[in-house]
Amino acid sequence: MRFTKMQGAGNDFILIENLDGSIDPANYPRLAARLCTRRLSIGADGLMVLEPPRAGGDVRMAFYNSDGSVGEMCGNGARCISRYAIERGFGRGGEVAIETTAGLVTGRRVSERMVTVRLNDPTTVDLRRPIELHGVTYDCAYVELGSPGIPHCVVLCPHWRDIPEPKLREICRALRFHESFPKGANVTFCRLDGENSVDARTFERGVEDFTLACGTGCGSTVTALTLRGLVPGVNTRVTMPGGTLYVTVTVENGIPRDLTLTGPTTLVAQGEILDEDL
Repeated sequence: MRFTKMQGAGNDFILIENLDGSIDPANYPRLAARLCTRRLSIGADGLMVLEPPRAGGDVRMAFYNSDGSVGEMCGNGARCISRYAIERGFGRGGEVAIETTAGLVTGRRVSERMVTVRLNDPTTVDLRRPIELHGVTYDCAYVELGSPGIPHCVVLCPHWRDIPEPKLREICRALRFHESFPKGANVTFCRLDGENSVDARTFERGVEDFTLACGTGCGSTVTALTLRGLVPGVNTRVTMPGGTLYVTVTVENGIPRDLTLTGPTTLVAQGEILDEDL
C-alpha cells in the first residue's frame, strides 16, 4: 500500500489513495489508529483517504483522526489534499472541489506550497457561552462549521501563555468533554497579538491532545473574534506552534460566510506501508 506523508503548519497527515475501491472502507478506522500511532508506525494527526467523487466534486476526502474516529473535515488536511489532487491532475486551473463529510470545500493553489481552501460555512455560532471550571469562568464562544458541524470551543484568554502546559491541557480536556458541548468540541485558546493578529493553540478531539496547528480551529476563532468586533476578519494572521495561517471571513447582516484558510503545505515522504502489525 503506497502512502504520502504531508504536513500543513505542523498538522501532519498520512494520505492513501483508494480510487479503485481495493481497500474496504470498514478498515479505515483500524488503518488510521494504527498508522497514526507515533513510534509504533508512521505517525500523524490523521489519515486521509482519497476516493472517487460521489456528489459532483473532483475527489472525495475521507478523514479519520489518529484514534480512528471519523472527522467531519480537516482544514489543514483539506489544504494538503488539495495540493496533492491538483498535482495529480484532478482539479482544473489550479483549483479542486473536494467532497467531505461536512460538505464541499474548494482548494486553490496560491503558489508552489501555499494553498487556500474555502472552509465549510459556519452553521452554528454562539458568541457567549461562558463556562465555569473550578471557580474560574472562561470566556467561550461556540462555532460549528459545515453540516454535520465540526464543533469548536473558542476561549478568549489574554494570559493563556502564562498557564503551564500540563494545566492548560487539563483545562482543555475538561472543556472538550464539557456538558455544554453534546458532540464534544475542539478547544482553541487564543489571545489578540496585534491589530489583525491572533496567537492560538488548539486541543483537538480525536487526537486528544494539542496539535501544532488546526485549520478549522483558526477559522472558527477568527469567525468568533470578527463577530465580536475584535479583528477585521480580512487576512487575519493566526500564529500557532507549527506555523502561521491566514483567515478571511465575510460577514453580511451578522451572518458569517465565505470562510477561507491560507497557509503552507509540505510534502514530507512517499513510500510503501510495510507495517507488519496490519
